[in-house]
Amino acid sequence: MSRYRPVKERLADFLPVEVRLPPEEFRPGMQRCQDCGIPFCHASGCTLANVIPEMYTHALAGRWGHALSILLSTNPFPEFTARICPALCEGSCVQGLHGDPTPCRELEKEIIERGFAQGLVRPNPPREWGPLRAAVIGSGPSGLAAAWRLNQAGIKVTVYERDQKPGGFLRYGIPDFKLEKEVVDRRLELLTAEGISFECGVDVGLEIAGRLLKRRFDLIVLATGARKKRNLAIPGRFLTGIHYAVDFLSAQNRLNAGEADTLPPGYSAKGKKVVVIGGGDTGSDCIGTSWRQGAQAVNQYEILPEPPRTRGANNPWPEWPRIRRDSSSHAEGGERRWNITTLEFLPDSTGNALGSLRCAEVEWQAGANGQFTPVVREGSEFIQPADLCLLAMGFTGVEECPVYTELGVKIAARGTLERDPSLRSGNRVFVAGDASQGPTLVVRAIADGLAVAEAALSEKNEPRVTAMTQRFGLPRRA
Repeated sequence: MSRYRPVKERLADFLPVEVRLPPEEFRPGMQRCQDCGIPFCHASGCTLANVIPEMYTHALAGRWGHALSILLSTNPFPEFTARICPALCEGSCVQGLHGDPTPCRELEKEIIERGFAQGLVRPNPPREWGPLRAAVIGSGPSGLAAAWRLNQAGIKVTVYERDQKPGGFLRYGIPDFKLEKEVVDRRLELLTAEGISFECGVDVGLEIAGRLLKRRFDLIVLATGARKKRNLAIPGRFLTGIHYAVDFLSAQNRLNAGEADTLPPGYSAKGKKVVVIGGGDTGSDCIGTSWRQGAQAVNQYEILPEPPRTRGANNPWPEWPRIRRDSSSHAEGGERRWNITTLEFLPDSTGNALGSLRCAEVEWQAGANGQFTPVVREGSEFIQPADLCLLAMGFTGVEECPVYTELGVKIAARGTLERDPSLRSGNRVFVAGDASQGPTLVVRAIADGLAVAEAALSEKNEPRVTAMTQRFGLPRRA
């Protein structure tokens, strides 16, 4: 149900592409929601367990303040999820069985933005702080969620961030046209007013040792993300003009924010033929950013097969529908192809810079073990001219950091940090978000940050922590 600004207009800037819908446009869906017998959106769809039918009830009656209270009872940062969540709740909405699901994300955005506009979203510091201190390493969505919950329980929290400003992937990995950074800053100002301290430009493990953290803090939460980029080690990888997608996006965000005066050499798509390798959200963001920089042409290649337009027999409701999704960036132009592999980067006439890609179509064939592997289809090779190639193939785990060893945290075979069922990774050390789960959605990172904070506050941990949370803590979350 999302509505967007006209393509020609939005390509001229990095302002949000989405237009905020008036409540009248999604009121019929809200009314139909009231007839739902079992709200799968809440029970199995939303990772944060947002109580969607109850929010609708109050919104329909004009009680937006009540709706806001219900929303904030489960989601500390609805202004983020209302903009960049794929709306898992809508995938399990009963109305989606035979038509369009209820526009849950639009309603969430309306509730939280009304709350800010009416001054209902205010700093809410704890009654008092106890003597316990917690360090949160990383200020992405999971780190912010963990910091918020620990602070609410009366524990003084310091968040360390190696970048110039806090926000992690929210600030540096998501384009402004999807998540304007004023929204991130607005929330960070609230968290600061609630008593959370942010120390930026600090590379924990290099500038602060793990043993020092252990001495200074009673609890440590590692929310460092899974930022080790997946490489494409094929001939010609050394040529200039081949960049990781997240570096490309981050460079533009820093320029927009005034953190840089110009883009790094080779990071502008102006006048260039761009190829994006990878068909996920990051690849889509590269398409939109490339067009705004003035690209001549943009192609997106994905090695996996094209998803179906509708649910398959093995993907029944209320599971998340694994179907083809076209983003606002895809509507802005360019060619999108599936079952394409890149075999070689070819140089231009100088021999040093990228000139084209040698690609081929693949077929996915099952082996003796049942595993499907891509096999190049004979005679399908082609040459794709390109001045700029962006690798948007995801991440393989956490980046190496000496603090993990110093804190006794192990890296699992899949590249993430290990933790036990209690979410603990060492003595008074916990891991949250992508660092443990691998790359995931922002809404899941927030939920995991809250869960880790609850684990840190639980009676299973240090007796002194338990005593403090019983005195200063809030009621346990379900």
